Amino acid sequence: MEGLKIIISGGGTGGHIFPAIAIANAVKEKDPQAEILFVGANGRMEMEKVPQAGYQIKGLNIAGIQRSFSLGAILKNLSFPFKLINSVNEASNIIQAFKPDVVVGVGGYASGPVLWSAQKKGIPTLIQEQNGYAGITNKLLAKRAGKICVAYEGLEKYFPKDKIVFTGNPVRKDILDADLVRLPALLHYKFSQDKKTILVIGGSLGARTINESIAAGLKKIEEKGYQLIWQTGKTYFENHNSQFGSLNSSFVVRPFIKEMHWAYAAADVVISRAGALSISELCLVGKPAILVPSPNVAEDHQTKNAKALLAKNAALMVDDKDARDILVETALQLIEDEQKCFQLKNNIKQLGRPNAAAQIAQEIFNIKQS
Repeated sequence: MEGLKIIISGGGTGGHIFPAIAIANAVKEKDPQAEILFVGANGRMEMEKVPQAGYQIKGLNIAGIQRSFSLGAILKNLSFPFKLINSVNEASNIIQAFKPDVVVGVGGYASGPVLWSAQKKGIPTLIQEQNGYAGITNKLLAKRAGKICVAYEGLEKYFPKDKIVFTGNPVRKDILDADLVRLPALLHYKFSQDKKTILVIGGSLGARTINESIAAGLKKIEEKGYQLIWQTGKTYFENHNSQFGSLNSSFVVRPFIKEMHWAYAAADVVISRAGALSISELCLVGKPAILVPSPNVAEDHQTKNAKALLAKNAALMVDDKDARDILVETALQLIEDEQKCFQLKNNIKQLGRPNAAAQIAQEIFNIKQS
């Protein structure tokens, strides 16, 4: 018996790619015969990360709207409509050749053209909306989608209520074991068990404000005797690599952290952007967190994500504009306040959805059968 044929489209950042891979893995667990094809954007991170996870991917020549007013950004935006039309045609050809039973969109540049093309052909679609605010593309696609899997409450104002399924965001499976491996994690980083550790993650591409804030506060962190795991992103790491050689052995600096379960397990406090994947992972590992929402995202959705946790006393938030002045000091105050850490840890843990990937996979099978 032939397995289900599924296209998963989207990407751009780790926040879209890793949940997509988690969904694919969950589908394969339910149906080992399932055929899965990813469709992403050429030149973006998914073209590297998806094959590393063992899946085939095809790329579209698509890019998003630039949110800057520089000459280069304006010129790129002028070419956007032509790239969009071309990518819709490319997506249509991929769908025609692969003949999927279901098409899943996880957000990112490629998601829109692929879902739109599938819906035009009458192929069932599922949207995985990761944020607490729906972007314009998903709002338009939702009208003809079979199901919309969401991670936040209150999205009825954007989507048809009868199509919404509250699943949470899928995460990498190894994250779920982070609580069990603290000692091996500390050994992995050659850290002391007697010192506390701060983990800094600015998203898969890095975050300039967070990086500059940490760089300015390194001496304070060192003076307090804390250990540091710092994911800088590739660009910042390459530009400042010479400075990192002189750091003490209690500081681990990486352009990208592959073994996130080790990093979370070792951490006592986490500083992070407020992307959907980061928040979902923090909820599952139950770590006291300081969120610094990126101001450079569509509809300021990271601030909305962070405020959803803030309302439940499940995290602290520092505005991007204030980070250089107060981020490190806020982190040091939090890590020294055991009662606050305990409170944040308990509250954020209650928001975790460990079975999100399996639940979304089941919805994919349900759509095909309906």
